[in-house]
Amino acid sequence: MHTTIHTLEGWLAHCERLHPLNIDMGLERVSEVARRMALRFDCPVITVAGTNGKGSTCAMLEAVALQAGYRTGVYTSPHLVHFEERCRIHGESVGASDLIANFAAVEGARTQNGNDVSLTYFEFTTLAILRLMSHARLDVAILEVGLGGRLDATNVIDADCAVITSIDVDHVEYLGPDRESIGREKAGIMRTGRPVVVSDPMPPQSVIDGAREINADLWRFGEDFNFSGDKQQWSWAGRGRRYAGLAYPALRGANQLVNAAGALAALEALRARIPVTAQAVRNGLALVELPGRFQIVPGQPTLVLDVAHNPHSVAALTANLDAMGYFPTTHAVFGAMADKDLAPMFAKVGPLIDRWYFTSLPTARAETAAGLQQKWNALQIVAGGRRDVSSSTHGSPEEALAAAVAAADPADRIIVFGSFYTVGGVLQHGTPRLQAKHMDH
Repeated sequence: MHTTIHTLEGWLAHCERLHPLNIDMGLERVSEVARRMALRFDCPVITVAGTNGKGSTCAMLEAVALQAGYRTGVYTSPHLVHFEERCRIHGESVGASDLIANFAAVEGARTQNGNDVSLTYFEFTTLAILRLMSHARLDVAILEVGLGGRLDATNVIDADCAVITSIDVDHVEYLGPDRESIGREKAGIMRTGRPVVVSDPMPPQSVIDGAREINADLWRFGEDFNFSGDKQQWSWAGRGRRYAGLAYPALRGANQLVNAAGALAALEALRARIPVTAQAVRNGLALVELPGRFQIVPGQPTLVLDVAHNPHSVAALTANLDAMGYFPTTHAVFGAMADKDLAPMFAKVGPLIDRWYFTSLPTARAETAAGLQQKWNALQIVAGGRRDVSSSTHGSPEEALAAAVAAADPADRIIVFGSFYTVGGVLQHGTPRLQAKHMDH
């Protein structure tokens, strides 16, 4: 039977119904449908895995390649507001109408000759976007791994260059309990004889061993490339090439030089196929943008949006907030998935927060606002609650933000962080000044 669906919403609803599991690790099903579709890329492919910094690294690669005059394609997930944000061609999000024919092609291949293959939502949507990209006459394709690496749907494409950003403990139920087992999963995106850039300054041994086992061309931070910087500027050095006197990347934050260094190493590793000039590097890094990555929305009170939702990224968020200077009161809107390790996150950022606004999120995987508040209260009691910190619970991120805005003085700051659903909910509905700012998104 052939499904005829005419809207993107219809296709996404179809994808949600197909498979009993949200995540089903394994590449057999995706590989089979990709084979039926004859999915292949005629341009270099860079695949980026890691716990944090993947989206930023992809955005930097894209920005530099665009400045060098290349036609870029980027696949990234999840989205903040609209599904179409997951695919950018030549710097622009694709339209819903561009996606529909590709969803239909995946469905046709999935159900070919009555041999139906079951695909999860992520697998189905990934194949549709990969097909769109493979037909878009790209000069370079940049793929962000959804989860892990080895068994992620993006890994049906052989990367010409793999990048592994930071590795931290997250998604334990799928990837294993520690950095070494998680590193093994990330190492699955490497290919024999091809470059793999490891931008984590302290990578698990499993990543290094994985590269050696398959004889990949390993680029290690501190050995094959490194960066140095002072307050004004930074420089990068790689195998046989240097960039000096670079301006700091337009993406704010302590960890962005690590991401930028990895992006430059990947471009250097592919120099024979997609050469970039020093000017393209300078301009690209100066112009790169990514919503929800320590994004400061101008106005009063100061508003900061960040999708930090694991201990490593919350530590980076804390350092970035610390560097912003003094605010009389800091209000935090926070929502997260139920499987997150909240104790180290609260321990890190807690001392900077004066008022919490916990929010429920529109997904079954989320912790409730009341659940978040209970966990916070329990940790406060253990810590001996020295400061007077208030908390409240809200049904949605936009309600929580409205409460924070109502309570905040103009000199205060509000941070909205946690799940993509938390930041996305605010970007979608937001405050009047947010809506004015984001009309173009």
